[in-house]
Amino acid sequence: MRVGVDARALAGHRGVGRYARALLDAMATAFPQDEHHVVAHGAGTPSPGRTIVHRTRLPRRAAYATAALTGRPRLDRLLGGNLDVVWLPAPAPVAVTAGVPVVLTVHDLSFWERPGDFTRYERAWHVLARPDRLVARADRLLADSAATRDALLARRPGLADRVVVVQPGVAAPAAPPPGPVRDRPFLLWVGALEPRKAPDVLAQAWALARAGGLDAELVVVGEGRRPIRGPGVVALGRVDDRTLAGLYRDALALVAPSWLEGFGFPPLEAALLGTPSVLSDLAVHRETLPDAALHVAPGDPRALADALVRIAADAALREDLAVRARAAADRLTWEAAARATRAALADAAGASR
Repeated sequence: MRVGVDARALAGHRGVGRYARALLDAMATAFPQDEHHVVAHGAGTPSPGRTIVHRTRLPRRAAYATAALTGRPRLDRLLGGNLDVVWLPAPAPVAVTAGVPVVLTVHDLSFWERPGDFTRYERAWHVLARPDRLVARADRLLADSAATRDALLARRPGLADRVVVVQPGVAAPAAPPPGPVRDRPFLLWVGALEPRKAPDVLAQAWALARAGGLDAELVVVGEGRRPIRGPGVVALGRVDDRTLAGLYRDALALVAPSWLEGFGFPPLEAALLGTPSVLSDLAVHRETLPDAALHVAPGDPRALADALVRIAADAALREDLAVRARAAADRLTWEAAARATRAALADAAGASR
């Protein structure tokens, strides 16, 4: 099968980039007979191993802008034509020739449900991407979770026969270093410091927990326009995968108080390294870690503070949750995700014939 892939999603260190690279690699491993084609817009475009790279002089941003505004260039044409299917690992302003099947991954509905969380540039990107039109155009839609599928169908109930739930795989980012990475006990945040992740709620909860006697640091891994500040907060920004693995392993718990998530890698990555989580009580967290985390109401700093104090003080609770979380995370493999994704791609390609 000849699969065209939107290469923009392969860039970056955040969840979508990690998802796209890991899944493409897993599909190449499981199905070596398939061809995966990507466009390289100059030297800055990622071109993972085992892909067929088509180079163009057209700058990436110009290609997306003109595709959104004029319907040219068409991604399948940039990839040489004669594709069986095009896979978009995330919504993007691309054009695809009519009749060429498209499979789109929908990670979450934040661009519809929480538009105020985005910057002006990000909102402009979503206007160009036209997610409603992409969803309508797609022959198959991959949802990262049943929670995302249900949210999508609540908005577009007519899509039920095209939506497939394919949970991503989970893997530890790297082997952790042999020794401790911090001198003091700490709780851990991993993720973009953006409104839907609720860093402001954690900042309030942290102040309450410290006032209530919590004696630990809060280590923050990630960047964004909503930094977490306060006594005991250690902001590391971006770290390499080995350091991240060590932080996951050594933390008392991971904290993720998001307002909205489509899947959520950090709690599951932490679970693989033996660390439990304190999570907002979202449908997706109940789906992936139902009885394997402390769940608190979104937007409730007092409840979050109480949970932080509780998990930091109770080693037996941490151990019990960690064992349950590890079992849940172990079930999510990239091989299974690759096989389910490939089946959806083949289904879309076959349905168009």
